[in-house]
Amino acid sequence: MEGIEHSTVAVNGIAMHVAIKGPPGGPTVLLLHGFPELWYSWRHQMAGLAALGYRAVAPDLRGYGDTDAPASASAYTGLSVVGDLVALLDAVAKAEEKVFVVGHDWGASVAWHLCLFRPDRVKALVNLSVPFAPRNPARKPLEGLRAAYGEDYYICRFQDPGEMEAEFAKIGTRRVLEEFFNYRNPGPLFLPKGKAFGHPTDDPIALPSWLTEEDVDYYASKYEKTGFTGGFNYYRALDLNWELTAPWTGAQIRVPAKFVVGDLDLTYNYPGTKDFIHKGGLKKYVPFLEDVVVMEGVAHFIHEERPQEVIQHIHDFFQMF
Repeated sequence: MEGIEHSTVAVNGIAMHVAIKGPPGGPTVLLLHGFPELWYSWRHQMAGLAALGYRAVAPDLRGYGDTDAPASASAYTGLSVVGDLVALLDAVAKAEEKVFVVGHDWGASVAWHLCLFRPDRVKALVNLSVPFAPRNPARKPLEGLRAAYGEDYYICRFQDPGEMEAEFAKIGTRRVLEEFFNYRNPGPLFLPKGKAFGHPTDDPIALPSWLTEEDVDYYASKYEKTGFTGGFNYYRALDLNWELTAPWTGAQIRVPAKFVVGDLDLTYNYPGTKDFIHKGGLKKYVPFLEDVVVMEGVAHFIHEERPQEVIQHIHDFFQMF
């Protein structure tokens, strides 16, 4: 893509690929992707933010794309991933004490942790899709998910090393990506054993209007090289992350924040989530939450489905600082 600089940076014991676009002196916006995505998921925001004078910095998070992928799931807790980002900022944004941050999906979760652990490095935050999840000291995450949704729930299915890798290999990397990007059901995602996404894998899939064949080509080229294990490892580290973050039980996110979600996003439709967001729960844990935006008719991949609106939401908030 035009005007994007690619480099590899040594961070926290791994080599991290990062894409950068925008004027060197512009304020840095750190863009954090989710699953199953890459830096490329921010291609529209990188162009739009650079045109507005920002310097957009989009890494492949550990385990993804051209960034190293440590083998053990224990290397994918919030502490490790935030450690990567602090080192990345030290390398590519030396002159800035604080930067702007935008996250989506797992990237939003990572961004919340960055603000929790190192609020001194974040000027303001716009998070998409995934609200802050306060730690429940009484129950490990996987225990709660299994009780609520059962073993076929996608996060539970991702737990056993090698199992979903083998199932996805049978389906085919490109087809798996098309299935995820085409998912618009606001209900929970189930992946029953041997039944994959619930329909024959040779059924034709029409790509959503916001995704081109060339986009899928790029994603597939990277996932065919790396596989899905790096992404799965974030889910496999959920309980370990819960153990390691015990000291932050009850802690607040004390960074100016804005939250944007689509009304068809499966994350927004989890039981209790709407009440948590709109009836004071999110504000309790994120006291400097300035705005919550619910975009109508939009599903999970909000920044790709409505790129210009998301760029405007980001700019409208960040220009206040």
